[in-house]
Amino acid sequence: MKFTDSPVIELPMRNSLVSLQQDNGSMHVGTSVWPCSLVLVKFIDRWAPPTPNPIDPNPYSQLLDFRNKRGIELGAGCGAGGMGFHLLGLTDLVLTDIAPVMPALKHNLKRNKPVLSKTLKHSILYWNNLDQINSLKPPFHYVIAADVVYIEETVGPLVSTMDALMADDGVVLLGYQLRDPEADKLFWELCDKTFDIEKVPHEDLHPDYAYEETSVYVFRKKKKKEES
Repeated sequence: MKFTDSPVIELPMRNSLVSLQQDNGSMHVGTSVWPCSLVLVKFIDRWAPPTPNPIDPNPYSQLLDFRNKRGIELGAGCGAGGMGFHLLGLTDLVLTDIAPVMPALKHNLKRNKPVLSKTLKHSILYWNNLDQINSLKPPFHYVIAADVVYIEETVGPLVSTMDALMADDGVVLLGYQLRDPEADKLFWELCDKTFDIEKVPHEDLHPDYAYEETSVYVFRKKKKKEES
């Protein structure tokens, strides 16, 4: 991995600073830091209790109460999202991606170990691989993903993996930007069948990380209709 030739992204998280090295010359999108991961984690930074400057009422205090909850990140890439969530209190967390991206993820986890005070759990996961999904011991209360919709053929496996990993009372926290029109159309069609979808108002994003083309969504499992 040619990290030395790629820019370093510094991400302030309350009293900590995460430093992310990219390998922009690799053949895998996961070795670069994409904007949605920064937008998502800085939204969490703004609202997750206890907030640095208490906001009352905080509309997200219950949603982002990480105490005694498990989380998993899909498409963790360089680890910006997962490391940010860990620093904000979601400490029972596993970061996942495909095998070719693991060197970049491990590199950045090691690089930030002094800030994180531990090496975060990480695992290879190919979406819709049931053996790998089951080995992670779902369900998880939080399924985290950012910038993961960019190829149409991976959309079905992504949505089914989200559903398989997510607890009945859990949520998907998604950082999203349109990358491919066909993938985008299919993604929202499938999600609409599987989840109740809530879009975070743009004004609720972190003011320094509220990119116009990037959004944050909260998915919940649709309630199963009771049998009459």
